[in-house]
Parts: sequence; C-alpha cells; structure tokens
Amino acid sequence: MRLVTTNLTYKEVQPKLKELVDTMFKTVPSGVGAKGFVQASKQQFKEIISDGSKWCVENGYGWQEDVERTEGYGRIDWAEPEKVSTKAVDRGMNQLGTLGSGNHYLEIQIVRAENIFDQEIAKRFGIAEPEQIVVMVHCGSRGFGHQIGTDYLRIFEGAMKKYGIEVYDRELACAPFQSSEGQDYYKAMACAANMAFANRQVILHRIREGFSKVFHTDAEKLEMHMVYDVAHNIAKLEEHNVDGHRKKVIVHRKGSTRAFPPHHPELAKLYKETGQPVIIGGSMETGSFLLVGTQKAMDETFGSTAHGSGRTMSRAAAKHQVRGEQLQRDMEKKGIYVKATSMPGLAEEAGFAYKNINDVIDAVSQAGISKPVVKLIPCGNVKG
Repeated sequence: MRLVTTNLTYKEVQPKLKELVDTMFKTVPSGVGAKGFVQASKQQFKEIISDGSKWCVENGYGWQEDVERTEGYGRIDWAEPEKVSTKAVDRGMNQLGTLGSGNHYLEIQIVRAENIFDQEIAKRFGIAEPEQIVVMVHCGSRGFGHQIGTDYLRIFEGAMKKYGIEVYDRELACAPFQSSEGQDYYKAMACAANMAFANRQVILHRIREGFSKVFHTDAEKLEMHMVYDVAHNIAKLEEHNVDGHRKKVIVHRKGSTRAFPPHHPELAKLYKETGQPVIIGGSMETGSFLLVGTQKAMDETFGSTAHGSGRTMSRAAAKHQVRGEQLQRDMEKKGIYVKATSMPGLAEEAGFAYKNINDVIDAVSQAGISKPVVKLIPCGNVKG
C-alpha cells in the first residue's frame, strides 16, 4: 500500500476527473499480464530485486524522500537474487510499474473535513486541507512473487519428507527456518518484497507524471509527497516480548500490516513522534483509512493491525449479483469514476462484497492496535 498527498482540492480536480483517471489508466498498466513502463535487462532486474526503491530513485524514478517514507527504507537487505528461479525473473522483469488484477487498484480520494480524526498528526503527514485530494495504490510483486511462492511450494514438499513434517494441505508446505530450504526461501521472498517496493515506486513516478500532464504543473509544485509505503504480505525476523522475555521471532503479516508505535528504532525520523503511518484499504465504493501504530499493537499483536476490510463473499458470488458494466454506471452516479481492464473483474470488487470499513476501523481502534487519523473517500479508480 502507498499513499500520496497533493495540494489540489476536489473543486480543482472534479472538472478533470475523467481525464485524470483515463490518463492514469493509460500511464499505469493494469490487468493480468500487463507489461510495465521500465524495460529492465536481466542484470538490471537482479539489481532491482536487491535494492528495491533505492534502485528506482537512483535511476530517476522518484525522489530521495520517497525512500525514507517507505517501510524498511524500501529495501530488505537479506535479499539474494541467486535464490530466485530464472522463470520468476522472466515473469517479473517486464512488470515494473503495473497494477495487476484482483483487489489491486489506483484510487483518487478526497479528504472531507469531518473525516479528519487527528488534526495534528494528519497535518504532519501532509493532510491539512478540507477537500484535499490524495492518491492510494494497492499492488505487489506481480507474477514474480507468485512464481517464487510456486517454486518454493514444490521445494518445501520435498523438504517436509526430509524433516519428517506432515501437513493436512499442500498449501501449508513448510520447512524449518534455519534449514537450507527455509533460508533460501526467506532470501527469495525478500527479493519479491523489493520488487513490490520498486513496482509501487515506479507507479508513483508515473502518477506524478500523469498529474503533471493533466494539470500542467510540476509534481513538486503539486506537493505530491508520499505519506508512506507499507507491505501487506511479508515475513520478517523481529524482536518482541514473549512471555516476559525478549525473543527473535518470525512475524508473518498476511491479511495484516505493520503498525509500529512512536519511537520504534526502525522508524524514520519523520515518524518517531507520531508512530508509523498505517494504510487500511476498504472497497472502491466505501473508502479507506490512514491510521498510526500504537504501543498496544507492539505489546499484543507483534506490532500489527488489520490490512483491509476483508471480503464477505467470494469473487464468484459477487459476479452473480452484479454485472461490471452496471456497477460502473452505479458508481458514476455516486460521483466515483472507475476505469477497469475487465468488467467481470470489476464486479468481483463491488463494495457489498466487503465488510463495512467503518466497523473494521472501530474494531482495531477499540482494540487499541492502531489509531485512526483520516478517512479517505474515493472519487476515481483504476482497476485491473
């Protein structure tokens, strides 16, 4: 997830909303098999999966400040490209700067005055004006990460026999962390995370170009600063208190996201006082939230919170209830202009297929594991 501010207001954007979304749709390719903006060689791609966002910024696809506004400064340093298959590299090297499909999106959102819950923290994150426009992106490592998962699923099936491990479902295939297979996967997965950071970094570069083109103004003058970029599916070795003792544990955040508190040593100086920005996506009809991490999350949930509203029905069930074309028209009547690569894919992502985002935020807020800062209302959306 990645969130970017602008100094534009909805009044300024609304007359150009269709042009802006259409530009984003062309600028940031979406859908299964979409080819990206950066044409990297195999050697360059190996550098990208080693260096993440750092490579992008050094090669002109971003600003230096973007790196410090990214989880882990946009790079997981134990990545080893040698642990990644040639097939995975071949799948990933042409996908930089692409959204993909499923629940991935690029969304233009409005900050309403009544939806700012913490004025001071919102201001420190660059959100200070009523009706301000921000941009949110949700996507990952594309076919590259999927191929790494597929490759190691096969490797782990063999490893389980070797280590005497039995599971009820092959999708739960695993290996001991300190084994050669476990360490190889840990290093390969870091490559996938670095690809995801780089992918979102290139997308941000293209968003800035698109806004500049539509509004005939430099991205710097539009104050298109990133609030934060945080992973939504990753496992990391971290130190936490367990039963009164400080221990190193693997924290796997899947269906969850990081929510570190103020003064955590891993946070950049910008977030030391506030805590880590947390981005929780809702649906393309109902809105999303920006929150901050808390000490209670550190104490009770290994520094984690929910990552999104979560589905209430399957994709197939959603498609039985609405056609994509009808949903597109209904959303436009509500003031949300959406462009999608696939109409059946759009139907899968209908708002009614997801839990109420307000209920989810109430739950994490009452649990004390993240604190709401701003609710963000959609007005334009690009879907795969």
